[in-house]
Amino acid sequence: SGSTIVYSHANGAASADLVNPATGASLGAYEPSAFFSFFTELHRSLFLGPAGQAVAGCCALAMAVLALSGILMLVSRLGGWSKLLAVARGTLRQRLHVDIGRLAVLGLLLSALTGIYMSLVSFGFISDGSDGLGAFPPLGSGAAPAAISELAALKSVPLADLRELVFPSPSDQEDVFTVTTAAGQGFVDQSTGEMLSFTPNSLGQTIYEAFYTLHTGQGLWWLGLLLGLAALGVPVMAVSGALVWWNRSRGRPRIAGNVAPHRADTIILVGSESNATWGFAAELHQQLNAAGAKVHTNAMNSVGRNYAHALRMFILTSTYGNGTAPASANRFLARVRKWQEPPAYDYAVLGFGDHSFQHFSAFAEDVDDELAELGWHPFQPLASIDRQSSQSFAQWGLSTGQNIGAPLDLNHVPVQPRTMPLELVGRVDYGTEIQAPTSVLRFAAPEGRSPSGLFGWARRELPKFEPGDLVGIVPPGSTIPRYYSLASGSGDGFIEICVRKQQGGLCSEFLFGLEAGDGVDAFIRSNPDFRPAAGRRPVVMIGNGTGIAPFMGFIWNNKRRRPMHLYWGGRNPEADFLYEDILASCVEDHRLTSHVTAFSRAAERQYVQDRLWQDPATIQMLCAAGAQFLICGSQEMATGVAEAIGQIISPLGDSIDQLKAKGRYLEDVY
Repeated sequence: SGSTIVYSHANGAASADLVNPATGASLGAYEPSAFFSFFTELHRSLFLGPAGQAVAGCCALAMAVLALSGILMLVSRLGGWSKLLAVARGTLRQRLHVDIGRLAVLGLLLSALTGIYMSLVSFGFISDGSDGLGAFPPLGSGAAPAAISELAALKSVPLADLRELVFPSPSDQEDVFTVTTAAGQGFVDQSTGEMLSFTPNSLGQTIYEAFYTLHTGQGLWWLGLLLGLAALGVPVMAVSGALVWWNRSRGRPRIAGNVAPHRADTIILVGSESNATWGFAAELHQQLNAAGAKVHTNAMNSVGRNYAHALRMFILTSTYGNGTAPASANRFLARVRKWQEPPAYDYAVLGFGDHSFQHFSAFAEDVDDELAELGWHPFQPLASIDRQSSQSFAQWGLSTGQNIGAPLDLNHVPVQPRTMPLELVGRVDYGTEIQAPTSVLRFAAPEGRSPSGLFGWARRELPKFEPGDLVGIVPPGSTIPRYYSLASGSGDGFIEICVRKQQGGLCSEFLFGLEAGDGVDAFIRSNPDFRPAAGRRPVVMIGNGTGIAPFMGFIWNNKRRRPMHLYWGGRNPEADFLYEDILASCVEDHRLTSHVTAFSRAAERQYVQDRLWQDPATIQMLCAAGAQFLICGSQEMATGVAEAIGQIISPLGDSIDQLKAKGRYLEDVY
């Protein structure tokens, strides 16, 4: 049942014993652990005495500020308090930082706030409520003292509640026992064993006892365990947070001459998910500086009212996913909506994206429309840059320079990611009979200089990647990479993609012209927002055309035989049934649970969303089982699929928006 440490002082000497709290029997002398004594002293004072206690109190205050600010940042990042428990998105480091933080933050906040209170009590800023205890002890009966084991009032005090017991003076029979418990302080006659008086704890003392228990977990093993686990999460959060910060910051260009916002006459605000837009902002900043402007450049989320000398504001932003705000701009509109009146300066919005996506500049359009509704004044119309075109950016700079009366010679050179050589080792061609050529291309790293056994040379190692990540390929004659979803993981030893030939498509025509042994320059980009969630719940994959690529990777690597269901649409089952044989074998070995196809040029013309309408009971059953829906392919298909699933699951009380908020409906569309 455990033991209690009893400290005693007699004849100027101190001792400590272990006592059974139920019986009061001695369990032997107590020897404090040097290990725990070391960390207790480190925790309380950093081995610096009172000065160290002050430092520890300041550290507790800092931890409380970090915990509270972390909660607010998480709420902002996820889109509101209602989404505080939503599935975290991003890279493994980002998800780890968020998930560990959500588990640990309450324990850390509790430790910090109670630690602050304990420090304030230690230095006398707050009373612990014990000031009036034991001020005037009463006199005892004066009769001969009885054996302590016969004193009823002392025997009635549970040892677990005892805080201090002061013995009466041996030479004074009227002196009394002073007993302090968790509930208060009393005085016991040493002869009769009667409780002469008892003073309950004041409100302040009760609060102190509660804070002490909450801070230490003493007497509440489950609380102590939770506080310990929260403390263990701190180093994980520190490392993952540092890595996330480093990865974000190293991709941003260094902007020289970035003046403080209150001194600037020109403000540049940037919305970017992958840091690409920052390069354009840095070039604009540099040219405005050369023209004599005082420029402040920062993320859109930093927008404030402290632009005292601003004459104009530039907003350069990309669009994330299916028309939403990128990471550095997801709080911008919420902040400017709180302004009671529009600013005196004018603004201009420049959007970045890819015209092959239906909503390629949707967020920039939303920003421009909402600022106009709020009464802001644009000094030039909304413009957009397609596929990071340096030529379009330069042309925009010429017209902008005329509007602001300062020449802008914008010459943006995109920062190329570090590429690796890849060699085509195999291909399977489809669709040539129906004039819709599509190929499955398999690449491997070329042979390197590492010996493979005694003969030959080993291929270079591929970087780490997962199915659903993206490979960027830079075609000859271009500086802009094209991205393709990966149908393989690094454990497969190769990079596999599906490519449909586009008339006049620079990269697709280049890839279709490759033969075995030809090479490309490529790089990997993580795509953590599009992959099955961990666990055993069903996965429903819906796509068309080359959108099957990431699904094939998910299926092939489904070694635990998790329930996976595929709905896929092509054109003609005789010409472009991608991965037909492999899908059949995956159904046989239960890597794929079910496989439903639709073909738009078959005798029974159907699209993949039509097959969903024909199978509502299955979709409802899977949704009720907590299934995750992954959609990959054309935007038109994705729109039809969302409409179908939304109506099918509405009788269950679910909606597409609710599934998205829970991370159960993910799209990768083009």
